Amino acid sequence: MTAEQAEQALVEQWRDILALHARTQCELDRALHGHGLCASDFEVLDVLAGRRASNGAPSYRVQEISERVHLSQSALSRLIARLEKEELVERGMCSEDRRGVKVALTAKGRALHGETLPVQRAVLARMLMDD
Repeated sequence: MTAEQAEQALVEQWRDILALHARTQCELDRALHGHGLCASDFEVLDVLAGRRASNGAPSYRVQEISERVHLSQSALSRLIARLEKEELVERGMCSEDRRGVKVALTAKGRALHGETLPVQRAVLARMLMDD
């Protein structure tokens, strides 16, 4: 294989990854829509569901969430504000850093996450394991 062929193979592999991501994202959005969520909403709920605060206080800093969901800080802030308005998450001050904000699921958010988790996992299985 020539260097040019190897480079073209990498480009094609990259485009295949992007196409799979786009198809999977669309399928997730479609499947979660009936539950009032999009894929990004679910990702935030899923990250938050992975860490429970023992005292009920918010347990994830916004910056920690942004590192896991691959959204810009401003997009994530708007998403969290919307989820808070829908009473799915709650925000509180970070005790370690008074400038920081922590976020946690509410009981309603935890219930919706539990309801939509099998939906999201089924889409992932269908889209990623069938290829």
